[in-house]
Amino acid sequence: MLTPEDRLKKLRLKLPQPTTLPEGLNLPFEFVNIRGDRAVFSGHPKSAMDGSIAGPFGVVGAEITTDQGYADAREVALTVLANLKAEIGALSRITGWVRVFGMVTSAPGYSEQHIVVNGFSDLIIDVFGQDIGRHARSAIGVSGLPLGFAMEIEGEVLISP
Repeated sequence: MLTPEDRLKKLRLKLPQPTTLPEGLNLPFEFVNIRGDRAVFSGHPKSAMDGSIAGPFGVVGAEITTDQGYADAREVALTVLANLKAEIGALSRITGWVRVFGMVTSAPGYSEQHIVVNGFSDLIIDVFGQDIGRHARSAIGVSGLPLGFAMEIEGEVLISP
């Protein structure tokens, strides 16, 4: 049976380094919070390969197209996986994806947030398969997110001991 790491290699995808905060930015929370058999991950933007925060920045439906947003959401998924792996050791410890909540900074009248966040969901299902990767999900449009992010995605997974 292929592990999630094996599937990432098969898909020719690489995880970035775990997220590092810019100097002077202090957050009073964790990117990943382990509670028993659950790992809750805070709202994530995407990271560059070196772990630095890489946006995306802007407004979907104005400066960013739906297709670009979809691709960016896939990269957010890779960032989430990198941070989960840093906390739990191996992605194969994830036994189920519980929920995903995507927030998309949206131009007035923009209504394709669900398509943007599909980028995240599709990658998770590609890497974990339907049995483990399926999840409940919401995707909403917002007028703004911290630091000018175009999207943030948070959620929860079940993990084995």
